Amino acid sequence: MNGDLFYFAYGSNMSVPRIQARIPAAEFVSVASLMAHRLTFSKPGTDASGKCDALFTGCVDDVVYGVVYRITAEDKQVLDGYEGLGVHYQVKTGVVSAACADLEVFFYVATEVRDNLRPYHWYKKHVLYGAQEAGIPEAYCNSIATVVAIDDPDLERHRREMRIY
Repeated sequence: MNGDLFYFAYGSNMSVPRIQARIPAAEFVSVASLMAHRLTFSKPGTDASGKCDALFTGCVDDVVYGVVYRITAEDKQVLDGYEGLGVHYQVKTGVVSAACADLEVFFYVATEVRDNLRPYHWYKKHVLYGAQEAGIPEAYCNSIATVVAIDDPDLERHRREMRIY
């Protein structure tokens, strides 16, 4: 597939049902790690909840695990819309360590971060499900599991998000 891109998903898009609901042709490539970054739920969502960010720390001990997908340039345009490119997230490129090799990828980072945000339960489910589904190390999955989540006041959105499982 000439011209395809490698997308590093570290948040809700790690979940195969979630990414395929958005980008049906997304092809799983590998689990990967991004060094000198830390996973946070500090990106404010339009719904006032916390969404994932791969926060650059510069610390060699910090790591964000995720999933690399192969997508097309057209798929990226669709994904840019879901991610709110230019408003909520910006694109960053980098190298991740994957089982197959080091890969040049793109990923999204928050344009704004805030302390003390909490994800909705359904959003945390996407992130944790994706990490467990991919076989990301248990200790990392456990750290996601300990994140305090809150109820979404929009029950229909909660049901809609959970329907993919």
